[in-house]
Amino acid sequence: MRRKEQLSLDRPPAAHAHAEELEQIGLILDANPRMVELVEQDLVRGVKNPGTGARGLTGDQVYRILLIKQMNGFSYEELAFHLSDSVTYRAFCRFGALEQTPARSTLSENLKKVRPGTLEAIHQLLVRWAMERRIEKGRKVRIDATVTESNIHAPTDSSLLLDGVRVLVRLLNRAGQRFDIGHFSDHRRRAKRRALAILHTGSAKKRTVAYRDLLKVTKKTVGYAEMGAGRLEGVSGELASCLVAELRQVVELVRKVIDQTERRVLHGESVPASEKVVSLFESHTDIIVKDRRDTLYGHKVYLTAGASGLILDCVVVDGNPADSTMTVPMLERQKLIAGVVPRQAAFDGGFASKENLRDAKVLGVEDVAFSKKRGLEVSEMTRSSWVYRRLRNFRAGIEGLISFLKRAFGLDRCTWRGAESFTSYVLASVLAANFLTLARHLLA
Repeated sequence: MRRKEQLSLDRPPAAHAHAEELEQIGLILDANPRMVELVEQDLVRGVKNPGTGARGLTGDQVYRILLIKQMNGFSYEELAFHLSDSVTYRAFCRFGALEQTPARSTLSENLKKVRPGTLEAIHQLLVRWAMERRIEKGRKVRIDATVTESNIHAPTDSSLLLDGVRVLVRLLNRAGQRFDIGHFSDHRRRAKRRALAILHTGSAKKRTVAYRDLLKVTKKTVGYAEMGAGRLEGVSGELASCLVAELRQVVELVRKVIDQTERRVLHGESVPASEKVVSLFESHTDIIVKDRRDTLYGHKVYLTAGASGLILDCVVVDGNPADSTMTVPMLERQKLIAGVVPRQAAFDGGFASKENLRDAKVLGVEDVAFSKKRGLEVSEMTRSSWVYRRLRNFRAGIEGLISFLKRAFGLDRCTWRGAESFTSYVLASVLAANFLTLARHLLA
């Protein structure tokens, strides 16, 4: 017999370690119904009559789908395929054998509704659940910082000016299809030629000439955009209002790019990082200089990890604050989350200072170890040299946890757009890692 004429409608669960891990994660979610309730609240937020209309995804399904996405680093297209194709993922996300799974656009729409505050609340519930079962005691912590990059190309003034021309012309073309916004010239080709000339010329004089012309066409395009926005302001309707808002927002950013370019290129001024725009699409992005050698574009993320391998706390900050300013706030947050001050805490050298050591001791931390002493004596930090060495070695383990988050859960680069979505993405990655770690603890 060369083939089966009739296939069975049901299939047995996959006999695989990952299927067992997902089963344990499902049990954790079932034991914490409050997590699902929080997601459900986000899904119906702003909906006038949530009880009417077609039945959408439940909070339980949305949260399980979010975990699957972050665990595997799926794009929405890949996520839609695997939910449809995989029996294990269908069962985990509570889809029946013959039930149609959501399309890519539906998945994107629902996952983006889950707010950062909701994910942070779920994370704290999960940490407390782990502590109640003594999987994590919270008495010994290690704290460090890393950078999650935004999904942008390395910025240059010429590329930002070109982006400004492209985006403004695109918006003007869209507005011109529906409304009378007056005549404007499309300078995209000219701007592209000047940007390429800046990139490839080796002559500083020729580069400056190209910059002057690129600035000229960018300013002209900004003028067209302001004229178009002015005409649209007198038009009623949601579309016109949205176009005005988009044009005004982009014009404001492009004007900042023009200013920083003129200051740097034409006047030889060094523009502070806090005054720079590095992307028109992810304008929230910060410039992070790491160890005085690597320049990264994204946001700084502070992590607190426990002895169990769980991430106990995660904070996304704006700007590039010195690590020493976050030592005490991270310990105070740990007290709020776990309800108890850690007995021992290990930090990277950048967190060290005499004031931070004193304040940590006042909070109730008995042993504080900074990987670099920064003028501090071991006897001031810990009870003995042996304790200091143990804590210093314990701290090194967070480097492996950060690598785990970046390699397996996408924490190296955020692929979601917008400042709020950036925080949601980071928290979702940390939560997925914590659920997987807890599942492995339960299976051990």
